[in-house]
Amino acid sequence: MLELKIEKREEIGKPKKLREAGFLPAVFYSAKEKSTPISVSYRDFEKVYKEAGESTVITLSGIGKPKEVLIHEVDFDPVTSIPRHADFYVIEEGKKVSVKVPLEFTGEASAVKDLGGNLVKVLHDIEIEVPPKDLPQHLDVDISGLVDFTSRVFAKDIKLPASAELITKEDEVVALVAEAVEEVEEVVETPDLESIEVETKGKEEEGTEEGRKTPAAETKEGAPESKEKEEK
Repeated sequence: MLELKIEKREEIGKPKKLREAGFLPAVFYSAKEKSTPISVSYRDFEKVYKEAGESTVITLSGIGKPKEVLIHEVDFDPVTSIPRHADFYVIEEGKKVSVKVPLEFTGEASAVKDLGGNLVKVLHDIEIEVPPKDLPQHLDVDISGLVDFTSRVFAKDIKLPASAELITKEDEVVALVAEAVEEVEEVVETPDLESIEVETKGKEEEGTEEGRKTPAAETKEGAPESKEKEEK
């Protein structure tokens, strides 16, 4: 079983100082045990978390009696993705735990191989209730039964440890194969550049002719007025 050495955290409210020293602020608690602030080596935590995730029992040692726990929640920095805080849930002795266990898909689907469909993984984990000692790191999902586009793998089809109970709804779809949809390329008509040029040219010529007529018209209309002024 994986193990983490912990220390009781005395300076509450100074996480930055703790992180700079290479430690991760954390807490452990249970339904019957109040939250206890602790610290753990950041390097050790990162190694264990990578291997255990949130579905493997680990042991916390260093404060009183060793405790079997699950990593319940980890707060990550939104920019660097580095863990900033961790919650450990203490498993009560003799009690089952409810955990979401990741799924691993195995086998080959005929509907993908022979019919050219696309495998759709609807769920990536399912929730089970199981004694800590029987808690699996993952559950296998056999997709070889997906022989056509109507086939489905349901939560109830997944093989669980004998001591485990399925919490996710039995009829929840886990995987299926969807028929591939052929993309139709949209045909874009190429504009007739010659007609555009001719039309533009015609407008330009029309504008030029109007431009030439306008001054003449103004002069002709303005002539009597000038003569009238002269007579006066």
